[in-house]
Amino acid sequence: MAKVRIKIQSTDIMMLNTICDEIKDLAKKSGIVLSGPVPLPTKRLKVTTRKSPCGNGTATFDNFEMRIHKRLIDLPANEKVLHHIMKMRIPKSINIKIEMKD
Repeated sequence: MAKVRIKIQSTDIMMLNTICDEIKDLAKKSGIVLSGPVPLPTKRLKVTTRKSPCGNGTATFDNFEMRIHKRLIDLPANEKVLHHIMKMRIPKSINIKIEMKD
């Protein structure tokens, strides 16, 4: 039977968890067995900049970090559930990718 793999990414972990909970609720209401959400490793993007605007002076630095959190959900291919997932309101800060697997 074909399966659907949903990959979800976001910098806001609270929004990511609410979307995962909504997908779990949709699957539970339709009676589908869901595997996940599986937390994948968090990607950390680090940028080090010099505090001084001109670049001269003391060597003091600012460190900035952006964390990208990821989740993975697998479920059987069901047309009704996929239709509801595609119609969900997803904020712009969340990146969602839906793939079909055999």
